[in-house]
Amino acid sequence: MEINWLGHSCFRLRGREGVVVTDPFGKECGYEWPRPRADIVTISHDHENHQQAQRVAGEPKVIRGPGEYEISNIFLTGIASFHDNQKGAERGRNTIYLIEFDDLRICHLGDLGQMPTQAQTEALGDLDVLMVPVGGVSTITAAQAAEVVSQLEPQIVIPMHYKTKAYTGKLDTLDKFLKEMGLKNVDQQESLKVTKNSIPEEAQVVVLKYD
Repeated sequence: MEINWLGHSCFRLRGREGVVVTDPFGKECGYEWPRPRADIVTISHDHENHQQAQRVAGEPKVIRGPGEYEISNIFLTGIASFHDNQKGAERGRNTIYLIEFDDLRICHLGDLGQMPTQAQTEALGDLDVLMVPVGGVSTITAAQAAEVVSQLEPQIVIPMHYKTKAYTGKLDTLDKFLKEMGLKNVDQQESLKVTKNSIPEEAQVVVLKYD
């Protein structure tokens, strides 16, 4: 599987069974849009920079919300969560997605604003790859993101939803999260190519450049 970060919370997961695009953003987000083609689009919540499925090429199946889905041998589980730590009173609901294909278990946390409950943690199980928001402001903070990593114990951590030169909104930069993880500098990669056999034995943080 090849994983590309397209900016903000949007990734393209390209594997043998098809292509999944997560949380496609709008023009006002600041990132350039490569108009990816996909078989499946996941939407974590209805904010304008996370639900622009119409910008994705092809005729993808769009998944919005909790439930179990199977599309072309790609298995997805949407897990209900909140966009804040007040049970949705401030920013509403969010969906965590567990995406399973190419023998990999990948979790996209969306705009998670709460610490995962025991039930949510158990529903996710063992994770190969975790995409976690780290920019705070409208999601968990960098410190909380590091706690989530410790709680979920993925083998590969990909930070997302943080301030970059391209992003026009207000978020914290990646540095805070790396510091919380005990890291100073992490080289950025154009993409992550991963198979079940190449998963590292020790957990690692992978920082992706956006296309």
